Amino acid sequence: MTQQLSPVSGDRQDSNVTVQPATAQSGQQQSGQQQPGQQQPVQQQTVIARPASAAESTPAPKRPWYAFATPTIGRAVRHASRLLHHGGSALPGKVVERIDPGFLARTLSSLPYGVVLVSGTNGKTTTTRMVASMLSDMGLRVFTNPTGSNFTRGVVSSLLTQVSTFGHLHADIAVLELDEAYAVHFVRQVRPRYALLLNVMRDQLDRFGEIDNTARLLAHVARATTGTVVLNREDPRIARLASEVQLGVQVRYFGLSQALRSYFPSDDDMHNTDMQAAEVQTAEVQAATSSATYDPDRLNADVTLTHVGDHEATYRIADRDIATSVKLEGVYNLFNAAAAATVVRAVTADTPQGVASDDDLIASLSRVTPAFGRGETISVGGTPVELLLVKNPMGFRLSLASFPPAGHDTMIIINDEYADGRDMSWLWDVDFTGLRGTGVAAVSGTRAWDMALRLEYDQVPVSHVDTDLEQAVADFVAADPTTPKRIYCTYTAMLRTRAKLSHITDVADAGVGR
Repeated sequence: MTQQLSPVSGDRQDSNVTVQPATAQSGQQQSGQQQPGQQQPVQQQTVIARPASAAESTPAPKRPWYAFATPTIGRAVRHASRLLHHGGSALPGKVVERIDPGFLARTLSSLPYGVVLVSGTNGKTTTTRMVASMLSDMGLRVFTNPTGSNFTRGVVSSLLTQVSTFGHLHADIAVLELDEAYAVHFVRQVRPRYALLLNVMRDQLDRFGEIDNTARLLAHVARATTGTVVLNREDPRIARLASEVQLGVQVRYFGLSQALRSYFPSDDDMHNTDMQAAEVQTAEVQAATSSATYDPDRLNADVTLTHVGDHEATYRIADRDIATSVKLEGVYNLFNAAAAATVVRAVTADTPQGVASDDDLIASLSRVTPAFGRGETISVGGTPVELLLVKNPMGFRLSLASFPPAGHDTMIIINDEYADGRDMSWLWDVDFTGLRGTGVAAVSGTRAWDMALRLEYDQVPVSHVDTDLEQAVADFVAADPTTPKRIYCTYTAMLRTRAKLSHITDVADAGVGR
């Protein structure tokens, strides 16, 4: 049976924080401060007691006299935005941030178990959904931002849908997805108790700059976290963030078995492969690929993905392999599930009932469905239309590898709005040759012709190019209704595609408007 958890009791002493090694019986390790690359495996450290407040060392902002009106004003803005079909889920949050800057920190500071912050380049939305769903199954009342609007104003917008008229949030814990850059702004207001840092890859270079700068952004999150930091041991830049955590903060890892590492190359692995294909073999290239000499097995993983199959996976937890079926799409989400399970184990370990049982954890994982636009399937007149978000080279490559094109009509929609990233040069780092056999039925979006040119260079035939996204989507789903459809799209393209499909068929309301 699923164990039920209760909130932290009110008599917990916020000032009494002690750190001591875990016993062998607990199965947890010591010292989260050890650097990756040392000869001995990096262990974990256990925080026996810690403050209950989400913003543990950051006092909650003083409630202004007019704060009683903040939720009402925010909801009014949201209602007006939806009536006017403006879409976007962040506008109410933007207004509230302007009129009541302390609303976010003030609201989240009341949560008994604080905040779980999820960030990284790829997989944030689906992983956040997994963590929230699993913690809910464990008996906690969970607040989350389900739309994928991962700026601070997006979190505020989500809060406005859940707080009472007077601003009280009826939840035990918040599980929040944050964009790498906006995570830095968030932790200045609210220090998370738990942080889950997934990966670092080249993405939106016009916003983040080079990959090491993205890692530096996530280092701010690691330093600000007060309870447990969960890191991807397979990504050397993420694993090195263990050195950034504060004394007394626990570090845990999730990972892959050696047999699966070729399925999940790091950004450096991908870059090195491209350079080898181009027959560029210089000392600079070899020095840049740090993962070539990095050994992730020196770090003990809390949860390890050991086998992947067709909607099935096997995870190793405490030296025990547990196989399960999954509803998630794509092999990359099976790895993200290991990350989610690791942070859920950390959260439940801090409850009076103790860490969730491995069987309950995996059973809960098997029930999680894809997040909207991330492998989501929408039925149009009985024809399945699958939406796959793509926003950087690695994500696009893994999506193409996870979903063979045979038996499907394929459409690619590329936009270059701010939320997508203006620089679309990354499309040239994606290998599209796997689409040669079936071709691409349609290409659309503001950068449709750029995408069509990229496909031409990989000798992929394209049937139709149309920059009118809504019309192109309508034509694509109407053609050959007996063939399943698959649409690869950037973030704003995905939102507009869902909005268009909602006028054709029933589409679940993810809170982003129609």
